[in-house]
Amino acid sequence: MTTADLRFNELTAVAAGRWKTNAGPEWSNPGGGLWGGFALGLSVRVVEREPHAIGEALSLTATYAAALRAGPLDVRTRKLRQGGSIGIWQVEILPESSEDVAFHCVLTMAKRPKTTPFAFATMPTAPDPDTVPILEIPGQPLRYGAAAFERRAVEGYPPAAGDSSRSLAWVRSRYEPMDKALLAMVTDHSPPRAMYALGMGVWTTTMSLTAYLHATAEEIAALGNDFILVECEGRVGNAGASDERSSYWSRNGKLLATSEQLAWYR
Repeated sequence: MTTADLRFNELTAVAAGRWKTNAGPEWSNPGGGLWGGFALGLSVRVVEREPHAIGEALSLTATYAAALRAGPLDVRTRKLRQGGSIGIWQVEILPESSEDVAFHCVLTMAKRPKTTPFAFATMPTAPDPDTVPILEIPGQPLRYGAAAFERRAVEGYPPAAGDSSRSLAWVRSRYEPMDKALLAMVTDHSPPRAMYALGMGVWTTTMSLTAYLHATAEEIAALGNDFILVECEGRVGNAGASDERSSYWSRNGKLLATSEQLAWYR
């Protein structure tokens, strides 16, 4: 993989609100479809390219309607509202030349004003990432999320049925400094929480995901290629669905983003 692939530099405008790109096979997950984080990052990147979009990505709510496969993709964008400070944009991703929407996202863009910061959340305690081994399988190619991010597991890996759904891991970009698109991507980078209750034999797929990108673009850029700490936990699973929520912290304790998702058993 190259930096150009990671930054979606192949994203080409073909008409107003119409784009094309290509997803390489390195973005495919073990089940064969594209990793969900790819669509999240692509959504942020394409709206950033929109000439009428103002500000930076603040939040996104995504629905995974069908599996996407590696290869050529069509991307549609539509401005729902654009004010002086807040803009609401819709993104749809489809297989090339198809009318079947596989991924739908509503993205909020914002011009971030200067306000007094506050925080009630506290970063979990974790060892220095340089003391934690890299979570990789020797001889295996880097695929889907691992193609973009290096992971160092602190606790909760590998997933196993037990009394806790919590996991902690240090994660950093392999190829370029962290930005809004990469932070959106990493919000779909943790193992399904159903595995922590029912074991590795249960497979799930994300149905919907909402991410809040609390940090500003400047604060995220200041991270460079440093690690962020990912804390993930699930609360309930029943009748074919389970939930999870995650928090994303800088090394110095700043809460960068939070996410919530619903997964469906398959």
